[in-house]
Amino acid sequence: MDLATIIGLLLAWGALIGALLMEGGEVQSLINVPAALIVFGGTLGASISSFRMNQILGIPAVLRKAFTERPLDLLEVITLLVYLAERARREGMLALEAEANRIDDEFLQRGLRLAVDGTDPELLRDILSTDIHFLQARHRSGESLFTTMGGFAPTLGIIGTVMGLVHMLANLSNPDAMGPLIASAFVATLYGVSSANLIFLPIANKLRARSAEEVLAREVMLEGILAIQAGDNPRLVEEKLKAFLAPPLRSQVTRPGRTAFNR
Repeated sequence: MDLATIIGLLLAWGALIGALLMEGGEVQSLINVPAALIVFGGTLGASISSFRMNQILGIPAVLRKAFTERPLDLLEVITLLVYLAERARREGMLALEAEANRIDDEFLQRGLRLAVDGTDPELLRDILSTDIHFLQARHRSGESLFTTMGGFAPTLGIIGTVMGLVHMLANLSNPDAMGPLIASAFVATLYGVSSANLIFLPIANKLRARSAEEVLAREVMLEGILAIQAGDNPRLVEEKLKAFLAPPLRSQVTRPGRTAFNR
């Protein structure tokens, strides 16, 4: 599980509920089924109208990506690529075929096999770059879904509040009921704004960050595979790939014989 996502959401909602309790309010006062139906039902309906049904049905899978962590460690990726460069330098490209079978990452495994098969470097770059491009497109689809929901929710909250105020104005003959009706009307705005800023938009931002990390790792793999195929010196491969790292991390690159990618 990604603790950052879970802790962040719990802290945000805890602060909201904590502030309510400190002011003497009650959690029950925020429970309003009609407001929830307008905000969450309306947001889901508007989102279904905005996207294809298969994208909507893919929401659980997208949520799993936001709440589970399977990071690609750039240090580990570079360490593996330098090791593969050393192996190819000593034994030739065909020696990497066995290594490719032990690698868990599908993208890197595919790239190595193409290199071992003697694929033209430009064609190899085109194939893997296309793979990266459509990876980004798939990630943007999931991210845009939650960004869109984050845009609809506050608007639906305002609509719910207006409907509640209309209901309140229709009951002006009963002044004692006006206070509770006004409070109930504004619960819809609270639902819309809080769900957008404490659920939908944070998840969209997390998905965007995850996508950027994965794309960067794929770009490192691409450059490493091309350097190995070109027969570059392992030290040169290492220096080329270390350019993708922040300066404080560059000294941490090691050169073991195995990593988590090729057990």
